[in-house]
Amino acid sequence: MTYDPDEALKLDNQLCFPLYAAARRVTGLYTPYLKPLGLTYTQYLVFMVLWEKDGVPVSEICDRLFLDNGTVTPLLKKLETEGYVCRTRSREDERCVVVTLTDAGRALKAKAAQIPLQVGACLSIASEDGAQLYRILYQILGRKEV
Repeated sequence: MTYDPDEALKLDNQLCFPLYAAARRVTGLYTPYLKPLGLTYTQYLVFMVLWEKDGVPVSEICDRLFLDNGTVTPLLKKLETEGYVCRTRSREDERCVVVTLTDAGRALKAKAAQIPLQVGACLSIASEDGAQLYRILYQILGRKEV
């Protein structure tokens, strides 16, 4: 088989495009559930990291979410201004900023508890296909399944 640049450059032949479009569609499903909480999808992801393990360095949040510090820091500053998190310098390493939930941030967890079920109900994908997709996506990300 020879390389055909015209075929290679067709949108329908790109793996990146359905990944991009599916990601946008799925994250968009969260909007009606997050809007009443005053959260963006990225803020919701930060909360999920903190609800799982409170008191983590900014660098760990960045690693878990595959985001850079320049994206996460302004988001954390806003959440701190809104009273959901507290950022403090580590006593062991002053360069390290640790993020902890406030009472308001912990209380938000109960309000968000049904969101995964609500969004899951919007997706028409068999559970076996979802599990396979999950494994493949984490393989692409270069991370073992969690």
